[in-house]
Amino acid sequence: MFFTPVIRRSAYVPALRAVDRGFERFVNEAIVSPAAQLRARAATADQNDTHWTLQIDVPGLSREQLGIALEGAVVRIESAKDAPRAFKAAYELPQDIDAATSSAKLENGVLTLTLGKKQPVSNVTQLAIG
Repeated sequence: MFFTPVIRRSAYVPALRAVDRGFERFVNEAIVSPAAQLRARAATADQNDTHWTLQIDVPGLSREQLGIALEGAVVRIESAKDAPRAFKAAYELPQDIDAATSSAKLENGVLTLTLGKKQPVSNVTQLAIG
């Protein structure tokens, strides 16, 4: 018997890619996503004209075991080394954070961050025409 090789046309390639993407999506949802979904549910964000409000679940951690750092538009939250569980997260916001108008509160395992929006300062100077 003589077998001829199968030549795939370009019309079949997108279909194969769709199958590959479908399989990848299945694997990600089955294996990777449960932890990512827990992290996504563990934090909520809201905003108005003057500030953002982030609520992050940090059960089992006390005020002394958490460190919060603000740098530009990034807020970093990290548990201390002696904490009963490790927690580390960073959130980048679309605008710089005003540390003077920001606050943090921890109640019942929920960390609530109220982060003030830094108002942009104009550096425009007027030149006199001579």
